[in-house]
Amino acid sequence: MTNNPYKQLAERLDATPNAFPPTDDGAELRLLEKIFTPEEAELASQLRLVMETPAQIVERIGGEVEEITKRLKGMRRKGLVEYERREEGRFFGLMVFAIGFWENQMPTMDAELAHLFEDYYQKGIGKAITMSPSIHRVIPVGESIRTDMDVEPYESAIEIVNSAKAWAIWDCICRKQQALIGEPCEHPVDNCMVFSQSPGVFDRSQIFTAITREESLATLQKAAEDGLVHSVNNHQGDMTYICNCCNCACALLRGMVDLGLANVVARSAFVNKVDEDLCTGCELCLDHCQFEALSMAEKFVEVDEARCVGCGVCVLSCQDEALTLVRRPEDEIMPVPATQADWQVERAAARGIELNEVT
Repeated sequence: MTNNPYKQLAERLDATPNAFPPTDDGAELRLLEKIFTPEEAELASQLRLVMETPAQIVERIGGEVEEITKRLKGMRRKGLVEYERREEGRFFGLMVFAIGFWENQMPTMDAELAHLFEDYYQKGIGKAITMSPSIHRVIPVGESIRTDMDVEPYESAIEIVNSAKAWAIWDCICRKQQALIGEPCEHPVDNCMVFSQSPGVFDRSQIFTAITREESLATLQKAAEDGLVHSVNNHQGDMTYICNCCNCACALLRGMVDLGLANVVARSAFVNKVDEDLCTGCELCLDHCQFEALSMAEKFVEVDEARCVGCGVCVLSCQDEALTLVRRPEDEIMPVPATQADWQVERAAARGIELNEVT
């Protein structure tokens, strides 16, 4: 086993279902060196996805409970470990790279970190974002869906917002990272949305800006009108965030453009349909599709159903109301894992890794 704590941590992260692929020149190690101290990397490399108390961690890896607890608390403040407060005490666990501690680097993001991420993105991340099942799943905004259809709560952005009990926003780390390397995005920055089932949990946050349900819905609507695609974690359980993505900055969607990748996000249960009688052939919707699923026939728009992810962005852009989302046939709907744990099992099986190495 290597004595390099960053190499140990990189291998640990790549043993998780989310993955952290190695590169030929160690780009992933340089990124970790910027984020973790050697001591933090060493400790993180020994944590598990299953949550443990400091005493349980010490029993397994050695050390002093007081010292390990102090170090874990410091890592929690930096957003480097998972944390839960239970009646039995404080619990800590391994946090994956994405969606995980990378997104928590917003407060400390500088040009150096932005360039280190870009280097790793170009050399290693593409291997992770094309694995199945996808990390993210597209969900449409409600106005784009026909009102006579049954929609599951986890399939609707509006339902996800309405089901929460606390709401907040923070800046998009993808757009900030791109701006710092000289590739700024024209879309708004302050529209990454987070949720909780604990009322008031964001009120004193130093990271998130607490907002109301109504403000959250307005943020969602504005993002859709700005042509952004809503995506969430790819399971049916409690939704804790909605990313409003574009293929010019989003680390997932720009993989289609920069890296020539397909299937970087799981499509929704819906597909776009064109009313040929209403379509005037104005071509406005073509500019709003980030997946190249629309093209002009002789007189009206055609939809490539294989490329359409059912985001509904183009629907909102159609002034003639010729576009709408309809539910795909059941045999074409991609199954959504019931829980995060189910997603991890499916992803681990697809990767050919053993979960017991990190649980």
